[in-house]
Amino acid sequence: MSEDKQTRKFEAEVSQLLDLMIHSMYKNREVFLRELISNASDAIDKLRFEALSDEELFEGQTDLRIDIEFDEEDNTVVVRDTGIGMSRQEVADNIGTIARSGTREFLEKLKSGQENDAELIGQFGIGFYSAFIVADKVVLRTRRAGQEEGVRWESDGKGEYEISTVERQERGTEIVLHLREDAEEFLDGDRIERVVRRYSDHISFPIYLHEPGEDDEGPRQINEASALWTRPRSEIDDEEYVNFYRHVTKGFDEPLTWVHSKVEGRLKFSLLFYVPGERPLDLAGPHPTEGAGGVKLYVKKVFILDDAEMFLPRYLRFIRGVVDADDLPLNVSREMLQDNRVVAAIRKTATKRALQMLEELSEDQDDYQKFWSTFGPILKEGIVEDPGRKQEVASLCRFASTAMDSSQQTVSLDEYVERMKDGQEAIYYITADSYEAAVASPHLEIFAREGIEVLVMTDTVDEWVSSHLSEYDEIPVKSVDRATPDVDGDDEQEETDELNEEWSDVIERVESALGGSVQQVRMSKRLTESPACLVREQWQMGERMKRMMEQAGQQVPTGTPTMELNPDHPLVARLRDIDDEQLEEWSKLFFDQARLSEGAVLEAPAVFVRRLNRLMGQLSGEPNDDAD
Repeated sequence: MSEDKQTRKFEAEVSQLLDLMIHSMYKNREVFLRELISNASDAIDKLRFEALSDEELFEGQTDLRIDIEFDEEDNTVVVRDTGIGMSRQEVADNIGTIARSGTREFLEKLKSGQENDAELIGQFGIGFYSAFIVADKVVLRTRRAGQEEGVRWESDGKGEYEISTVERQERGTEIVLHLREDAEEFLDGDRIERVVRRYSDHISFPIYLHEPGEDDEGPRQINEASALWTRPRSEIDDEEYVNFYRHVTKGFDEPLTWVHSKVEGRLKFSLLFYVPGERPLDLAGPHPTEGAGGVKLYVKKVFILDDAEMFLPRYLRFIRGVVDADDLPLNVSREMLQDNRVVAAIRKTATKRALQMLEELSEDQDDYQKFWSTFGPILKEGIVEDPGRKQEVASLCRFASTAMDSSQQTVSLDEYVERMKDGQEAIYYITADSYEAAVASPHLEIFAREGIEVLVMTDTVDEWVSSHLSEYDEIPVKSVDRATPDVDGDDEQEETDELNEEWSDVIERVESALGGSVQQVRMSKRLTESPACLVREQWQMGERMKRMMEQAGQQVPTGTPTMELNPDHPLVARLRDIDDEQLEEWSKLFFDQARLSEGAVLEAPAVFVRRLNRLMGQLSGEPNDDAD
């Protein structure tokens, strides 16, 4: 008998979601069965995990299974599991409410129709609601293992639902779908079996189909019911691998590649890793919160942990899949795994296999470019975080380049080295906020003149990463804004010394005008079009990194750059013939322009604008009385 019956309204976002799913998912509506089976499998996994510390949760029933029934007279399909079940509070929290920040994004994508609708459902943790694609009423009955009371939930998906406490003997969850008139195709055993074998054959618990009028043999099992990663690779086809990936990720995209490996020796474990075809939702930004990741831990086929991040380094956190270890105890906890020697050994092998998988993927230029566009900034972190594999990770990195036509084309470091000019002694790069800003930088002028390729780095992590990559394949890696680009041969320093001597008076006056803003001023052969640029020593921080640290609220180290002037520029030539007041104005203008070209934010932009206008007026011969 029902007690404490309540009628509640769905949250506004749930109502929008149900309406959109019902009207937008017609072509992919068979997905409802995949989602309900996946949820049932997760519930059984959770029961096995919690029962490791409390065997009484089994309640004497260790038959872990999923059952599907259909009734043509009642027009219903039932999906039942013997999993952990839900308490009343869990039902209230999980059904009727979508407690995920991605819901609004899901709704926008579903409205826009820009992506395959089926690819979105599972990724947002809303698989249960797919039942309303085929049902005009859904009734859920459940009882959590170890509790006495059951829960009944019912809704027609039109804005409200009823929830009540009921008597229920069976542990687990039963979902009854009252089908719409146009969904009668699912009142067919063969149709249900085809869907299950297509999407859920890999589920490691048996799925039984009950058919009306079945003989004395009872229900029949319609899935393989063996953990995919435990089977020989020769027995698994690509479709099975893809379907298992979709089960793990709760999505419908296809993986770019995968690796399946069994290790037997001192340790015995299996791993199955995938590179996603699309960016997972939990990878928000280059440094998501701890615990984000997609590797599930099993011990002897018993599910133990989601997001077992200890088996791969953080720069591989985009990888999805499973690790199944025979040499860990079933009652292992996340804390016990942190400094475990078995985990350390598995991590070493798992990282090696993952990087080999990426190396093999890189042989397909189109697929690797898709991977790099999606996960490149994350992989780059390995150059800093994994010194022992720095060169290996660097070889997998791709960069835009001044030799390319656009920022979308990339080059590997090995390809760059093959194209280096005779006598070129270093790999050169520039960091900037965009490709367009980089190729317009004054620092590239001499490299363009000499026909030397420069790598263009525009990702947020590049300032951090580049400071840790001092060489590749024993070739120095240098930033173009550092002090001594060796592109002019042995005579460059001698020519520069002669220029500085020739312009010594101007140099002294400019240094005086700029005061402590610069370490020194000198003439340079570096520039061909710009009047000035700023250069730094190898240890000094550039303007872009300073800005990033300031935005992060970190203390910025002190240090002043050197300003180089172009002796062939007509505006620089004017410095010889003007008084000290005008020279100070031009010196400050050159300095601010050089900072702006590096992406700096000026402390007083209005002062810069007034100074620029005033000096332009002087050049045009028109009076300008504007003053600071």
